[in-house]
Amino acid sequence: MSERTADAESTRATPVGINHVALEVGDIDDALEFYGELFEFELRSRSESKAFVDMGDQFIALAERAGTDRDERRHFGLVVDDADAVARRLDEVGVDRLDAPGLEFRDPWGNRVQLVDYSKIQFTKADHVLEGMGLDGLEKTDEALAELAGKGLAPDADED
Repeated sequence: MSERTADAESTRATPVGINHVALEVGDIDDALEFYGELFEFELRSRSESKAFVDMGDQFIALAERAGTDRDERRHFGLVVDDADAVARRLDEVGVDRLDAPGLEFRDPWGNRVQLVDYSKIQFTKADHVLEGMGLDGLEKTDEALAELAGKGLAPDADED
């Protein structure tokens, strides 16, 4: 039993992860075409006004909405297996990068997307999930592993 579960006084839940992120787009077909130019993905499902893009054990929901508002700071960070490949695709398809540290861009509906390379961040997928996604063999940098170790979350050496 965890310390949290043993504490009968606690009435608050602990966040475990993100199930999905929802983005508002002007047109579902156009959004699938735009993101399909940048990323290789499978469509989980879709309806007339929504589409769900699989990311292994998570997904992105695209919801059609007229008149989406642009916010200069609101964004989401998407973890990718190869940020350099996405940078090349952005150039190839003519998507401008934002003047910001790292790799960021806006989709045609104003959604700000920040891309981070899996190897460089704390976010970790279980080995069986990576294998199921066809991404077994992805590794973390020493810096990312040190951050995980500092929180007691580093993978066992025999799992690498």
